[in-house]
Amino acid sequence: MPIAEQQSDDVLEHFGEIVDARRKVKRKEPLFLNGDQFTALYAVRTGVLKTQITTSDGRAQVTGFQIAGDIVGFDGIASQRHACSAIALEDSEVCLLPFDRLEQLSRKSPAVQHYIYQILGREIVREHLAMLTLGSMLAEERVATFLIDLAERLHARGFSRFELVLRMTREEIGSYLGIKLETVSRTLTKFVEEGLINVRQRHILILDPAGLERVYNPQAIR
Repeated sequence: MPIAEQQSDDVLEHFGEIVDARRKVKRKEPLFLNGDQFTALYAVRTGVLKTQITTSDGRAQVTGFQIAGDIVGFDGIASQRHACSAIALEDSEVCLLPFDRLEQLSRKSPAVQHYIYQILGREIVREHLAMLTLGSMLAEERVATFLIDLAERLHARGFSRFELVLRMTREEIGSYLGIKLETVSRTLTKFVEEGLINVRQRHILILDPAGLERVYNPQAIR
């Protein structure tokens, strides 16, 4: 067995030792709310969640979507209170990773410590991508980036690279991308007319991934 695979197996074995419990979260129910005490990270086992914050004018702003394999809850590490809320978009299940035990384990196992750093690094990159999307991209570029990013994340977990089932509403996508619901719908329709995707309710088939990539990256290889 390659060294990298052996290390991955060791990490998973260690994580299995500290998993406190599995918790089921029904659709629309919170895993945790803004202001709740931080005690654990949560590894998404099945389902999809969204994280959101409440703006100063009372609006809910979606800050991310978490799928199976993602870890939720890093927002609470600094202040020991969660800075956002995590809501299930469908019936989901998470594994609880008590943070005090996770800290102890990371000090004993360099492989676990490295794995945690990798997760944190991915979260930072994802946040930077979100900031770029909201700060400098047009609506079409934002939607294309969202579809490609979600497809790649799902593909990394063994799903099709070109077929998506959107567990979030178009309104939630718009909230995450900083555009209106109508703009999301209009952009998806435009992509269909251009032969980039096919849409059937929440099912999306990416017909021309290279063309979709060129929407937000005109220099992409044709």
